[in-house]
Amino acid sequence: MVEENKVKTLALLGSTGSIGTQALEVVRQQPGRFRVAVLSAQQQWELLARQAREFRPAAVVIGDEAGYHPLKAALAQQPATQVLAGPAALAEVVTRPEIDIVLTAVMGYAGLLPTVAAIQAGKDIALANKETLVVAGELITGLVRQHGVRLLPVDSEHSAIFQCLVGEANNPIEKIILTASGGPFRGRSAQQLEAVTKAQALKHPNWDMGAKITIDSASLMNKGLEVIEAKWLFGLRDEQIDVVVHPQSIVHSLVQFQDGSLKAQLGLPDMKLPIQYALSYPQRLANTFPRFSFLDYPTLTFEAPDRAAFPNLELAFGAMRRGGNAPCVLNAANEVAVAAFLREQVGFRQMSDLVAGCLARVSYLAEPLLADLVATDAETRRVAAQLIKN
Repeated sequence: MVEENKVKTLALLGSTGSIGTQALEVVRQQPGRFRVAVLSAQQQWELLARQAREFRPAAVVIGDEAGYHPLKAALAQQPATQVLAGPAALAEVVTRPEIDIVLTAVMGYAGLLPTVAAIQAGKDIALANKETLVVAGELITGLVRQHGVRLLPVDSEHSAIFQCLVGEANNPIEKIILTASGGPFRGRSAQQLEAVTKAQALKHPNWDMGAKITIDSASLMNKGLEVIEAKWLFGLRDEQIDVVVHPQSIVHSLVQFQDGSLKAQLGLPDMKLPIQYALSYPQRLANTFPRFSFLDYPTLTFEAPDRAAFPNLELAFGAMRRGGNAPCVLNAANEVAVAAFLREQVGFRQMSDLVAGCLARVSYLAEPLLADLVATDAETRRVAAQLIKN
């Protein structure tokens, strides 16, 4: 942990993605508050090089080793910045002693191992990679307790719950309610969803996000993953988590306490606010982000999700209830399904069929270790690839 007024030194994993670029906007808005020590990207070495020239980190890591030499050449005039490549380098840089907090914004399962390494090195985690807790929630929360670090949520819904719980340590939660926009296909029937195209699915009505999470939002898998993430972040029982569709994306989530009172966190759909709160916690820093006005949103509506038309939500609840390595299977199968949909190899509704098929076929383990989860992820991807071929 770090003193409140000390300059915080950041490792930003996934700096070229949607969360990463917005996190750097937060850093620009708060001169003297943060210092960027590490930046990483999977493939976008050119943008990573531009970011490195601006923020002058001690190290940059490119996940795809094919990008190492062009990145090294692009930063040849910046010898103080070490250029590294590959997943082992990513897991190493987050352990360096100067780093106070690691923002994990890499996409999907790839965020798990560097997050584990950072926690074991005693670093606070600003978690934007929900898949880490979906795949290994029990393992990660155990490591957080063991090493005495903070796990600070960046997802807008989990940040909302986290903010609602400040000052409520002695007041038991009855349940939490995660809000979902409903995505671009809210109100469509299962039959209508059969004809959905990639271009249509990539147009989210409220949020500006990367392709994978945008597809997950359209299919409600993103909300399903967030349900599992919430269980581990807040130590909840399965039946304490509910989901409601809120098309305006103003109420980011709610907590209901044992006396029936509800607390909600509201704001415009802008990821910079939860990013800043995670990086600056427990302080709230002044900024110039746009402000919410009720006069601009005179009507806020809520409805139940359509679990028949969008079966991914129920698949996620089912995996959570089963536990063990089932959420790991769910996540890996979905990553393969979304990639196949973006390549137009499977249809929109077929993504759910693919996930269900993997959950039925992949070996179940009730108490997996980290090595078991790595093996489960690999097995699931093999099964999913075979199902696509068939």
